[in-house]
Amino acid sequence: MHRSRVYAILIDAPEAEAARSTAFWSAALGVPAQPVPSEPQFITLHEALPGLVTAVQVVDDAPRFHLDFETDDVEAETARLLALGATQVARWQECRVLRVPGGHLVCVLPVESPPEFFDAHARTWP
Repeated sequence: MHRSRVYAILIDAPEAEAARSTAFWSAALGVPAQPVPSEPQFITLHEALPGLVTAVQVVDDAPRFHLDFETDDVEAETARLLALGATQVARWQECRVLRVPGGHLVCVLPVESPPEFFDAHARTWP
């Protein structure tokens, strides 16, 4: 058995549009935008969606939205989503990038939330 939950919604923006995208989403959602010093490709939109990390991510690709799933077993969660019809398209550090039916991307990553928050909100899978 393993556990997982939706951890984040990312607004992917090409580098040339990232500043404008960040300004728009910050104003539209009424929240401050804060760069993540250790990961410069992310600009957090603090508390835009309570309980979820919400951020603009600078990408070398088309604009889109994607979800991040955090899990206590990356391999098991990846296998679960593959069995549901996803296909793996990349690996980045410990993360797996999957394309799900309909064409959207999702990332599967190790638990990032505080343990008590993850324990309270994660679903358990066989």
